[in-house]
Amino acid sequence: MSRQVTYKYNPETDNFERIYPTLRSRVKKVGAFTLASLATGATLFAIAYYGFGTPNETNLRNENAMLKSRYNVLNRRLDNSLKVMHDIQNRDDNFYRVMMQMEPMSQSQRFAGLDNEKRYKELQGLPDAGLVKLLTQRLDLFDRQLYAQSISFDQLREEAGKQKDKLAHIPSIIPIDVKDYTMSSGYGYRRDPVYGSTKFHAGLDFAAKNGIPVYATGDGTVTVAERKSGYGNCIDIDHGYNYLTRYAHLSEILVSPGQSVKRGDYIGKVGSTGKSTGPHLHYEVRFKDEPQNPVNYYFMDLTPEQYAEMVREAENAGHVMD
Repeated sequence: MSRQVTYKYNPETDNFERIYPTLRSRVKKVGAFTLASLATGATLFAIAYYGFGTPNETNLRNENAMLKSRYNVLNRRLDNSLKVMHDIQNRDDNFYRVMMQMEPMSQSQRFAGLDNEKRYKELQGLPDAGLVKLLTQRLDLFDRQLYAQSISFDQLREEAGKQKDKLAHIPSIIPIDVKDYTMSSGYGYRRDPVYGSTKFHAGLDFAAKNGIPVYATGDGTVTVAERKSGYGNCIDIDHGYNYLTRYAHLSEILVSPGQSVKRGDYIGKVGSTGKSTGPHLHYEVRFKDEPQNPVNYYFMDLTPEQYAEMVREAENAGHVMD
């Protein structure tokens, strides 16, 4: 900084005389200049730091965004896994264990040990501790449910060994070959294709070509093999143990009342008799004369992937054909 020189006119000498600043004024001037420099530097640093960031900070921000994105992906996948597990638990409690006359697994059996908060304390010091803790808790939930379900299946397998005759009679396969049908209508309330009103559809409709084979889904005795109002050519099979299956709208009946049949026996052909809008098989499962959702009765016939696809098709199919 160049020094500023000041002169003042002196009338007594008729000259301009140089004025030398005092020490106090010099200190004030230097202090003001220093403060201004510091303020300018701080402003420039703040702009650079918060506006642009250092390369390390930029990398850290990018890594953090990537980690959160991966967390969201894992969370969505875990959501889907927990949903599948919930469906398996429902099927286990409300079908398998009912069929074997076993009590459902209790909540304490399925969720034991999940209320221990001490195991998550070590996560508190980690970056994004809240997200890490939540994901860890949900993974623990899935692991615990999977473990409990494996125990349940072991118990069911043991019980099934004691009830082989019962298992042979309970309907447990699809009544028509997988390659031969398209799911037309699922179980539940649907719109009647003839009258237009909403009504309860007590079974599944398998759309198929006329004459496609229809099979018995469990051992039993034929109780009905005739034309019935609304159902057209119809077969009822009494499987014992309070189970009955119905096969309707057949083009041809190949069994007679009183005849014993085995699971997989060829009993009739797909048709469009009775109240029907096209060739299909209407199939029902009844327990104590109450209609059941047939998708719960294919455990001997489908892989887990095929079963999941069957459930999806049955839920989405809405074209009732009878």
